Amino acid sequence: MKAATTLMVFCVSSLVSLGLVMMYSAGNIHKAGGTQFFVMQFISFGIGLVVCIAAASLDYRILRKLAWVLFAITILLLVGVLFTKLTNGSRRWFKVGGFSFQASELAKLSLILVLAWYAEKYHVLMPRFWHGIVRPALFIGPVLALVVVEPDVGTTILLGMVSMILLVLGGVKLWYCIPPALICVAGLACFVAYNGNRSERIRSWLHVEETKQGRGLQAWEARLAFGSGGWAGRGLGSSRQKLEKILPEHHTDFIFPIIGEELGLPATLGVTALFATFVCCGYRIASRAPDTFGVLLGAGITFLVGTQAFVNIAVVTGVLPNKGLPLPFISYGGSNLIMMMGCVGVLLSIARHAVERPMEHSTENPFSHAYSS
Repeated sequence: MKAATTLMVFCVSSLVSLGLVMMYSAGNIHKAGGTQFFVMQFISFGIGLVVCIAAASLDYRILRKLAWVLFAITILLLVGVLFTKLTNGSRRWFKVGGFSFQASELAKLSLILVLAWYAEKYHVLMPRFWHGIVRPALFIGPVLALVVVEPDVGTTILLGMVSMILLVLGGVKLWYCIPPALICVAGLACFVAYNGNRSERIRSWLHVEETKQGRGLQAWEARLAFGSGGWAGRGLGSSRQKLEKILPEHHTDFIFPIIGEELGLPATLGVTALFATFVCCGYRIASRAPDTFGVLLGAGITFLVGTQAFVNIAVVTGVLPNKGLPLPFISYGGSNLIMMMGCVGVLLSIARHAVERPMEHSTENPFSHAYSS
C-alpha cells in the first residue's frame, strides 16, 4: 500500500506542478507579465493542499456521518447558483470579489458520498430493482437535473457515469441499469436537439473543417496545436495558438493542446501515463479498504478523476464533442483544483486504514471482501 500511495502522491505532484508551469506560461500574453493565472492557481493549490492534508489526517469513516449534510448543502448551492448572474451563457459560479466557486464541483464528491453510504447500508437489497435503481434515482435525479439546467452537460454526463458505476459496484444487476441509462440518453438527446448551442457543438464535431471559422474553431485549432508541437514542441511559452489568442480557453479546458504544442509528444504521453497510474493506484487503494463504504468511496473518486481526464483529453483530440470539463490538477480553476486535492486526501485516508488480503485470495474480485464485513 505504501507503493500505491507514494506513486499517487508523485502523480498528483507532477500534474499540479505542470499545471502551475503552464499557468505561468499562459500568463505571458497578459499585462500581468506571467503572474495573473499562476498566482490565482497557486493560491488555490495552497488551499487545496491544506484540504488534502486535513482529509488525509482524518478517518474517512467520519464522512459517512456527514454524507447527507454535505448532500443537502450541495442541493441548496445548486439551486442558489441558478439565481446568480449569467456568465458565458451559464449560471455555474458564486463570485465573491476576485474568487469564484463552482457548485457542481462539490456535487461530485457529495453524490459519491451518499451513494457509498446508501450502497453500504442496503447492500443486501441492492440486487433488487426498487432498492438498487428506483430509490437511488430519487437523490441522483435532482442533482443531475439541477446541473444540466445551469447548463453544464459535461458534468451531468460525468456524474451520471460515476453514479452508474457505483451502483453496479454496490450490487445492482447490470441489466437493471439499461432502462435508466436509455432514459438519460433520450433526455440528453432531446435537450441537445432543442438547444441550438448544443446542436451546433455536435454539428461542428462531426464537420470540424467545415465549421473551423465558427463552432469548430476550438477543435480545429487544438489539432493544429498538437501538429505544430510535433515530437519536441515549440518551447515553453512559445505556443502560437496562445500568443496569437487563436485557441479559446487555452488555459482551462484546452490546456492539453498547449502542453502538446509547447512541450511536444513526450509531455502529452507523460500526462496520460500519470493519469493512468493514478487510476491504478486508486483502484488498489479502494480494493484494500476495510469496509464497503471505503471501497465505494475510493472507487468513486478514482473513477471520477480518471473519467474526467479521459473526457477532457478525448474532447481536445476530437474523439468526443466539446463537454466543457477541465483537465484535473492542470486546468485553471480554483474550485476544481481544491475539490480534486480534497478527493486525493480522502483516498490517502482510505489507504491509511487499508487491509492486505491473503495471497491465496489474490485471484478473487478485489472488491468482494468488503461486502462480507
